[in-house]
Amino acid sequence: MVRQSVVPEPNGKIRCDACPVLCYIKDGRTGACDRYANDGGDLVRVDPFTVLQHQQQQEDAQVVEFLRKDTSSDNWDGQWLQPSKPFVTAIGAGTTYPDYKPAPFIVSQQIDDVDMVTVVTEGIFSYCGVKIKIDTDRHLGPEQALVRVEGEAVGHVTTGEYGSQMLSLGGVNHLTGGSKKEGRITCEALLALCNREAVEMNIDEGATVQVQAGCAPVVNGITEEVMRVGCGSATIGMFARQWAPYVDEVVVVDDHITGVLSEHQAGRMLGMEPSGIRIKGRRSTPGRYFQVAEPGSGWGGTDIDDPLALIEGFKEQTAQAGLRLLMISTTGEQYAYFELDEALVPQPVAMPEALQPSVERIAENCEPSLCTVLFMGGAGGSLRAGVTENPVRLTQSVQRRLTQITCGGAPVYRWPGGGITIMANVLDMPRHAFGYVPTPALVAPIEFSLRRSDFLALGGYEDAIVELDSIRAEFERSVSNETDIPWALAAKNYSWS
Repeated sequence: MVRQSVVPEPNGKIRCDACPVLCYIKDGRTGACDRYANDGGDLVRVDPFTVLQHQQQQEDAQVVEFLRKDTSSDNWDGQWLQPSKPFVTAIGAGTTYPDYKPAPFIVSQQIDDVDMVTVVTEGIFSYCGVKIKIDTDRHLGPEQALVRVEGEAVGHVTTGEYGSQMLSLGGVNHLTGGSKKEGRITCEALLALCNREAVEMNIDEGATVQVQAGCAPVVNGITEEVMRVGCGSATIGMFARQWAPYVDEVVVVDDHITGVLSEHQAGRMLGMEPSGIRIKGRRSTPGRYFQVAEPGSGWGGTDIDDPLALIEGFKEQTAQAGLRLLMISTTGEQYAYFELDEALVPQPVAMPEALQPSVERIAENCEPSLCTVLFMGGAGGSLRAGVTENPVRLTQSVQRRLTQITCGGAPVYRWPGGGITIMANVLDMPRHAFGYVPTPALVAPIEFSLRRSDFLALGGYEDAIVELDSIRAEFERSVSNETDIPWALAAKNYSWS
């Protein structure tokens, strides 16, 4: 537990200066953020101070809490820490606000025979949000459509990616640029998503979606199972050889690029003859059609429930009665087999057993549908001022890769260009790593690790450096051994030259 002595007010309350709200807190109560409390006149950080413990092949990992080593309690004293490498995260460490003071902890330890310093602080992020990748072909909403939680706009639909729909939520405009309710709801949604909780959202002119990191999306009450194997054209290329001996034509229905086997280069290379099929939509290149239907929740992410609706007919000069036609979606969830009658009209018939393995192969190649939540934030003045009195030097050190950034011990992607803008997968972080302040803003852990010599060269606060052993001895904390968390201090993360 991080404890700070403060001067109480005449009424017995204490003033918390951990964020701009500046709460007055009664003894035994917490501030508005539920992160700081008044414990007998001391300002204490309520959440456990978290140390990541690096263990090889750890099975059935769990979070272990333990107390000060000088306690008379029978609780485990933490000796298990000694044999392996710990990493002090910013989770539970406290903030640098107000910005005149160093970061809450600047910890020195030896890593691979290098004297390292890790600066930890919980940043107050007004400039933050989440990017969400939803693995599904279902149409969630038009691009740029607003995403709403409890009726408030919290973000928008952005450009889709291969087999996935993408959302961009949060940001300073939603947190601070709208109504007070919009900011509050946005902050609550971001906090829940970053802490791996489920959030239901409604998309204008689109679907209702439940998103939870690491879980399948629920679209209009239906849990998605798989993402597509590829676009219609790619599916043709992958499975043409398996189809060619048994059919005269295959149409792979897709919202973006519908594939037609006999016209596609893959079919032509296999010696397939033109079937005479005429497909709706805009022909791009041979065997590839755009805009065959509107987006929707039907076949291949279109609004079509009857695949024959995509066919305008067959050319009499080319097509023949008995022509064998397979129509299938990009996930293999929908498929149908037809043969042309004397009037060249497709008639449904039982699919030959020889085609069943190829249909199953498509489903086998479809990966599970999941939601990915990436926290994105810009590390501004308060964070950098907690490291050095000349904040631009930290930015330059990060850009030169002398300083490694982590969030709760998780590796991050740093965007090129100016400033320190980062993204982190919340599944790489310990659970419940995020908090909030009612300004509103998210509170996220961030750590800067670098060689001690580089830290001093950029004007770091040398007097604030403490040894790791003193952190172990003094504070209550928790140890996280979640096996899916990458090891923060792997030597490959750093540029030693």
